[in-house]
Amino acid sequence: MYTHNELMFPYRVIPLLSKVRGELWCQLIGSVASAPEDDPRVLALMLLMIRLNGCLTCETDSFRAMRGCATCALQTLRRFKGSDEDLLAQYRATLAEIQSYFAAQNGAAG
Repeated sequence: MYTHNELMFPYRVIPLLSKVRGELWCQLIGSVASAPEDDPRVLALMLLMIRLNGCLTCETDSFRAMRGCATCALQTLRRFKGSDEDLLAQYRATLAEIQSYFAAQNGAAG
């Protein structure tokens, strides 16, 4: 009855996102999909998708969860009202947030 779901947006779904939007989005996904899971670019994309999908409010018995993470992410991107440029701007802001967090952690450790 239930599909294979994660607690948050899963890394394994990233390659599936490439054909949902336009060329700019496809290029972003292509560059991120081949990076390791702990790469800041991957983490930024995953955090962006967590926020867009509403993963923090997803319940295991909800309709969203029953459909699965991949289906939810694809539907979210199809329904996104902004342009690819809007998505990329959100991605860049999220990447800056991730990079800032890592810089703060490195500063605290040193």
